[in-house]
Amino acid sequence: MSTSTLDKLQERFDPQAAKGMDDVFQFHFSDNGSHYLVVKDGTLSIEEGEHDDPSVSLSMSSETLKGIMTGEVNGMTAFMTGKLKATGNVMLATKLTSLFPNR
Repeated sequence: MSTSTLDKLQERFDPQAAKGMDDVFQFHFSDNGSHYLVVKDGTLSIEEGEHDDPSVSLSMSSETLKGIMTGEVNGMTAFMTGKLKATGNVMLATKLTSLFPNR
């Protein structure tokens, strides 16, 4: 995952949407290693590597994530076509678009 994509996530983060949350989103990128997002009561931290106990794990290419975040790719379609694989609290993944609205 490129630094610019991480920066964009940080810029787009909506603390109001994350109020009361305490979750870890683990990303496994087929083209760029692993990163995880820690969302805790209105705050966000982005870390490289693997978390010991993520709430949800998502496997995809960094291009698929970019497409989902820009609205060019429907997350459910990506999941159904195998471009996105999820384990753990899969419904939590649906919150990504509210946590990172496309402004």
